[in-house]
Amino acid sequence: MDYFDQQEYLLMQILKDKLDSELYEYTKPELKQFYHKCYDEFDERAVHTDREGQPKLIKYNRYGEDISEIWVNEGYKKTVEDTYHTGIVGYVHKPIPQLGRKGNYLYSYAHGYLLSQVEPGFYCPVTLTMAVAYVIDEYADKNLKEKFLPHVLSTGDEELYEGATFLTERQGGSDVGANEVEAVKEGDHYRLFGEKYFASNSGQCGVAAVLARMKGSKSGTKGLSLFLIPWKQDDGSNNHIKVRRLKDKLGVRAVPSAEIELEGSKAYLVGEADKGFYYMMEALNLSRVCNATASTGIMKRALKEGYEYAGQRDAFGQKIINYSMVQETLANLQVRFEVQLSALFESIDLFDQVMRDRENRSTEEIAMNRLLIALMKAHTAKEAIDFSHEAIEMHGGNGYIEDFITPRLLRDAQVLTVWEGTDNILSLEVLRLMHKYRVHEIFISEMEQILSNIQVEDKYREKIAEYIKELTNMVLYIHDKDETVQTYHSRRIARYMTDIYLAVHALKRANDKREKRVAVLFMDWLFKIRGLDDEMIAVKHFEEIMNPQKRHVKV
Repeated sequence: MDYFDQQEYLLMQILKDKLDSELYEYTKPELKQFYHKCYDEFDERAVHTDREGQPKLIKYNRYGEDISEIWVNEGYKKTVEDTYHTGIVGYVHKPIPQLGRKGNYLYSYAHGYLLSQVEPGFYCPVTLTMAVAYVIDEYADKNLKEKFLPHVLSTGDEELYEGATFLTERQGGSDVGANEVEAVKEGDHYRLFGEKYFASNSGQCGVAAVLARMKGSKSGTKGLSLFLIPWKQDDGSNNHIKVRRLKDKLGVRAVPSAEIELEGSKAYLVGEADKGFYYMMEALNLSRVCNATASTGIMKRALKEGYEYAGQRDAFGQKIINYSMVQETLANLQVRFEVQLSALFESIDLFDQVMRDRENRSTEEIAMNRLLIALMKAHTAKEAIDFSHEAIEMHGGNGYIEDFITPRLLRDAQVLTVWEGTDNILSLEVLRLMHKYRVHEIFISEMEQILSNIQVEDKYREKIAEYIKELTNMVLYIHDKDETVQTYHSRRIARYMTDIYLAVHALKRANDKREKRVAVLFMDWLFKIRGLDDEMIAVKHFEEIMNPQKRHVKV
């Protein structure tokens, strides 16, 4: 069995179930090739970029003129080229030549998950390019599509324009409605003035999606319009964009994040002037799925590093992987990863359906899509940090040394709790969905329906019922309360929903003996079931748990 088939057995089983046969048969060798390229080439380049080859600002040329160029190393450039050639962005929107049809988001996110195992920093620019491709394809007029879309979707056939989304301003942050960058009309285009405080992929993007405010527009988010800004003008000169400085970040050092000043930058209005914030929030949902995908990639790499290190590390006369506590730790990481990877791709399947055919999707599907994005993004980001911590501990002192990948995993994971919305912001999104769609009722009804159709041990059915009852009580309690009470409880409500969703999913996918054991271990971890564990499933069935490709016996 090829190493890819062994390592990514679960991913391919998920895709085999969710992709039609033609797309699956095309995707499998593509992912296998990309996996080997990630580990054989990208991984080494990522170490260099993180340690010695970080992006650098070239502020002035030899004549003292402000050119605001950003240097990246040659290995990073090669990773950029190799990644976009897979169609990770392009084949969501344009046909795969060999098939004569488009791919989909499942295809794209599968590549993103593999990429994030070795270079989650670069998956940020890919995410931004996906977001820009979406807003152009979905909302831009014909002229803008013709001007930019072939470049943003490039798979080697056109000059590549990577994307960027410039939202954050110093006075705003998550409060996007406080943004002040101004747009002034000039003929058939606009000029933008102001500063953006956290502009990721600066200098590398060919075009950025930027929120700005026209003169006389409303205050708050309703007054924001969305614009496309090319980084360079048609003659190749800088589009009046000055880079003040690059951010010195804890992790994801591959992506140049900058403070920039827009000094009359030429820009093009996207869609309707009063819907800019709406357009960007739709793109943000896409980016949140990318964030969760990156988190699962880091989880997988942390698990892989811990498992392989334990298998070769000697202590007290034997490999540490033979010790029961080590086996329990690794088995619990495996089941947590496995259930969350499966749950994430189930939510991506729904996301793909909604994004491609919104008009024919029910209100319930649209609401559940947004809910699951918020829940999975918040949860997986924290899990990526915990997995990285566990991998460091598994390595002992070596885990703290930069010669190993474990410190970088932890540094790169930490930003995922912040990018695309913190836990608090995502909890407020859940609260908005409750008000707009009564999504809690849709969610509870769907979870109860799934439970009614599967076999579940009484103790777990009772535990989930207990959580659903508590969730219902919280919703009833805050119903007529003021904003302070509702926001205070929104995070608790979101976390209860997450636990219920993951628990139900773990049970739903338990179709054979191994998966039933996975579900039991996951439920025990999720619901913090403690006390005597005389079954010791994690130890007695350790090899089976850790090697899903070696079994598939139906019961």
